[in-house]
Amino acid sequence: MSRGPFVTPKLALVMVGLPARGKTYTAQKLSRYLAWLGHRTRIFNLGEYRRAKLGPSAPNEFFNPDNPEGRRVRLELAMAAIDDVCAWFGKEGDVAILDATNSSRERRQFVQARFDSEGIQVLFVEVLCDDSEMIEANIRQTKLASPDYAGIDADEAVRDFRARIAHYERVYEAIGEDEASYIKLVDVGRQVVVNRVDSHLGGRLVSFLMKLHINPRPILLTRHGESEFNIRALIGGDPPLSALGRGYGRALGDYLREEFDGEDSPEIWTSALERTGETASFFSDDTVVLRQLDEIDAGICDGLSYEEIAARMPLEFGARARDKLRYRYPRGESYVDVINRLEPVIVELERQRRPVVVVAHQAVIRALYAYFRELPREACPHQSIPLHTVIKLTPGPYGCAEERIDLIEQARNRAN
Repeated sequence: MSRGPFVTPKLALVMVGLPARGKTYTAQKLSRYLAWLGHRTRIFNLGEYRRAKLGPSAPNEFFNPDNPEGRRVRLELAMAAIDDVCAWFGKEGDVAILDATNSSRERRQFVQARFDSEGIQVLFVEVLCDDSEMIEANIRQTKLASPDYAGIDADEAVRDFRARIAHYERVYEAIGEDEASYIKLVDVGRQVVVNRVDSHLGGRLVSFLMKLHINPRPILLTRHGESEFNIRALIGGDPPLSALGRGYGRALGDYLREEFDGEDSPEIWTSALERTGETASFFSDDTVVLRQLDEIDAGICDGLSYEEIAARMPLEFGARARDKLRYRYPRGESYVDVINRLEPVIVELERQRRPVVVVAHQAVIRALYAYFRELPREACPHQSIPLHTVIKLTPGPYGCAEERIDLIEQARNRAN
């Protein structure tokens, strides 16, 4: 990745917080966001180090602060993870996320001193939660699925995990203003407290974290219906829909009315181009028009077919084939440019608590899809995003469920 003046070369995001408060969920969200933006990012989860050394389960007594052997092993594992972070930065890393409780001032000072000695900037991310219902839900929905409790009775697992939390609560010290640069998240975004965060990337992370929540809701992605340019295999332009494209718009409207019957009506987001607005109009005229959702700018190639580009501009055609992610059309855009302009859209999608339907274009849908599916940047331009298909994504604490619905085929089956 080329480094501009606003990129932090080495940044360690150090998670802080009691178990079952959402640290790992937050760490994974941060990792996905940063990797999508092009920062080489990796999570170093201390629980994985423990399981690799001790096996898939550890009794709660291992976490007792009065257990000297447990304290020794936990420190040894933390040092191993920190060593790996430093080694990874030496090879390729931009941002490392140290996912551990880091529950005492002493431990955080140790982490800070070690990273300072390596020239690594540190930003602590503390996740606080006093909502008993939220903690209970987190224990039952996520922690019971952890490898720590594989094959263990659910009630026994809950008892053991609560005992583990109690051990950590005995020694937990919240970060003080005098300690470090930090971002505190209270009750999954209900409140965000920022202290001494003055870097460009840190500011972007603050903005992103302020939008996070755990409310489940679907995000539906779809290309516009077939356009007159699609029929002629031409790229770009601002053509109207074809007859088949209008048929898709009607099918999409029917699908959305059925899908959200009796529920909160979804927000509809479209690009500023005619074919997306026309597609969405069969469901609603009340749409949010975002120019960030416009198709990739093909520059001087706008209105041509790929066969014409190959014949007239073979060097450009070859350059695009070699690096589709970074290739920029003359006087136009690259996929990297599209990703960068979509950042505020991603942040807004994370904020939304209602369902959202995005009606846009192939390159744009590819970029949004790659974000939610946590795909490598290089894979973004090669995703299959067919016409007349709804991609229904449902983000969850540890992943994103996907369903694809071919509405034209569905309509044909109903007709038969």
